[in-house]
Amino acid sequence: MIKRFALLLTLTLLTSFSWAEKTVHLTSLGWPPYSGKELPNQGASVAVAKAAFEAMGYTLKVDFFPWSRAVALAQDGSSKYAGYFPEYYSDAVAQEFTYSDSLGKSPVGFVEQSANPVTWTSHEDLKQFSIGVVQDYVNEAKFDAMVADGTLKVEPVISDKNNLLKVINGRLDMAVIDKNVMNYLFANDKSLQGKASKASFNSKLLDDKDIHICFKKTAEGEELAKIFNEGLTKIDVDAILAENM
Repeated sequence: MIKRFALLLTLTLLTSFSWAEKTVHLTSLGWPPYSGKELPNQGASVAVAKAAFEAMGYTLKVDFFPWSRAVALAQDGSSKYAGYFPEYYSDAVAQEFTYSDSLGKSPVGFVEQSANPVTWTSHEDLKQFSIGVVQDYVNEAKFDAMVADGTLKVEPVISDKNNLLKVINGRLDMAVIDKNVMNYLFANDKSLQGKASKASFNSKLLDDKDIHICFKKTAEGEELAKIFNEGLTKIDVDAILAENM
C-alpha cells in the first residue's frame, strides 16, 4: 500500500513538473494593436506567439506591465518570466537577451501636425525639429545613436498617446510612432476622438522593423527561442496578424 501511494505521488509530481515545463511565462505591455490585456486574443503579436508555442505543445501565459517594468522582470534571473515582447532588434538589447525570429513587421516613422508636415531626407535634417519619443523604447539604430550622443534632442514621455496629444497641441513638431499604433489609438482612445484629422503619419518611414520576443540569455532561454522559432514555421503568421490587427 505504501509503495503504491509512493508511486502515485511520484507520478503526480512528474505530471505537475511536466505541465509546468510546458507553460512559458512572458511579460508584455499595453501596446495596441500588437499587445494588450483587454485586446481580443491579447493583441496581434500575442496571438502569433501563443499560436507558435501551441504548435509545439506549449502554453504561453502573458502578464502586462508598464514597459520598463516588463523588461526588468524579464531580466530578473529570479522571476518566472522567460522573456518579454514585443521588441525591436538592437545590439544593446542583444547583449542581454536572445532574440526570436520575427513575429511580424512594425512600420516606424513620425506623426506630425497635418497643418505643418515635415520634410526630411537624412537624419541630419532631424536636428531642427522637436521630437517626442517613448521612454526606454528602441526606435531605430542611427536615430537612437544620435539621441545617445546628444546630436538629437528629444522629449521622452511614458506613452504613445502622450506624444500624439503633444503633437496635436503643437508642443512637438513630431514624435516617433508605429503607424498601426497611431491608427489604433485614433480609432479607439476616447481622449483622441475627433482629433485624427489634426495629425498624420509622415510620408518617409524611419524604419520598417521586425518584431521579436526577447528571451533570457540562458540555456533555457535559448532552448525556448529554438522551440518558438520552429513553432513559427508551423503557423500562418500573416493570417493571424491580419485577423487580430
